[in-house]
Amino acid sequence: MNRNFYYVMAGLVLGIVLGTASYYSFPDKATAAEVAKYMSLVSTIFLKLIKMIIGPLVLSTLVVGIGHMGDAATVGRVGAKTMAWFVCASIFSLLLGLFMVDLLAPGVGAVVDQGANSSNLTTQAFSIEGFVDHLVPTSIFKSLADGEILQIVVFSIFAGVALMALGERGKPLLELADGVAHMMLTITGYVMRMAPVAVCASVASVITKSGPMILLNFAKFLGGFYLTLLILWVVLIAVGYLTLGSRMFDLVRRMYEPFLLAFSTASSEASYPKILDQLQRFGVSRRIASFVLPLGYSFNLDGTMAYTTFATLFIAQAYGMSIPVGTQLLMAAVLMITSKGVAGVPRASLVVILATLKQFGIPEAGLFLILGIDQFLDMGRSATNVIGNSLAAAAVAKFEGDLGEAKDELPETAVPVAVSA
Repeated sequence: MNRNFYYVMAGLVLGIVLGTASYYSFPDKATAAEVAKYMSLVSTIFLKLIKMIIGPLVLSTLVVGIGHMGDAATVGRVGAKTMAWFVCASIFSLLLGLFMVDLLAPGVGAVVDQGANSSNLTTQAFSIEGFVDHLVPTSIFKSLADGEILQIVVFSIFAGVALMALGERGKPLLELADGVAHMMLTITGYVMRMAPVAVCASVASVITKSGPMILLNFAKFLGGFYLTLLILWVVLIAVGYLTLGSRMFDLVRRMYEPFLLAFSTASSEASYPKILDQLQRFGVSRRIASFVLPLGYSFNLDGTMAYTTFATLFIAQAYGMSIPVGTQLLMAAVLMITSKGVAGVPRASLVVILATLKQFGIPEAGLFLILGIDQFLDMGRSATNVIGNSLAAAAVAKFEGDLGEAKDELPETAVPVAVSA
């Protein structure tokens, strides 16, 4: 564990203290909200800088990774293994969320607030048109500007396969992409120096606005969901141990900092560059890590999967509705599809839940039972996604026989290197 982890942890603790002090110093809600807004500017700048990095980083590393895979058959084989892992992980996460919410029944006895409105969210049910819109880019430059990761992945796959087919003629472009990857990782190092301050500001802003008591008011729901995540973490680590052996504990150790960064900023994107870096140090080749991680950010959000079923059934329980097991399984199947159809949509998990409430006849106003604490829930979801995606990349590398020895430092020529299939 390096010093950055302790700096981020210190920022988290300081943010809680500062937020609590600010909340009680500004009893007027309007004033507290204004103070919180100014606090959040720091974390907003940090997240914008991260988003500035993600698009070019995904494009360059994925193009070079695929370009060095050797042939299209290897790309197809790695892609099939990756998607099979994602589907299995998503199904388990959805079913775990259902099982735990039925077992704990956190919504029973909850006070329903009928006075809220849903003006900030709109229902978005799954549609082929909507999915294609977020899947196929009309312009790679527009996709980069809009941060459409899935569209960037699609273009990168085409570009990487094309460069692979060009052979010697494609090498200059591969070297250019290699140089861009080096540059973006260097920029990442500069941006990450701001992480402890951004973490402090993010946590302080939320607590200043909502107060620490919001955690006690929703203790049953929060506790139940985090217990669900804890079980999911244990299962993921156990599966990782069966796949990677004792090296799984080294992977967990290396993911402390990305995990804490994602948790404290409630953003999976914030940890992407650090996960990529730590996977390389762990021994996962660049070609595998740069292929699996971007796909994981669209298709392998284990924490989000568990949350959608848990939150939807929680709302139904709060309204005194009894949902049969068969209907719950149907709901999980629908969520499996719809969650993949809103890639790139802001606050996607809430949009998916809102659409599911409407589809299954559950009052949509129930969304506001969880909206006030969504930031705290998102922290756990984002951190879980770090575990799921890092394990997926390491597992696929293991299946491909492409998991090397761990190394503490990266040689300057290691981003990325050619690896024979």
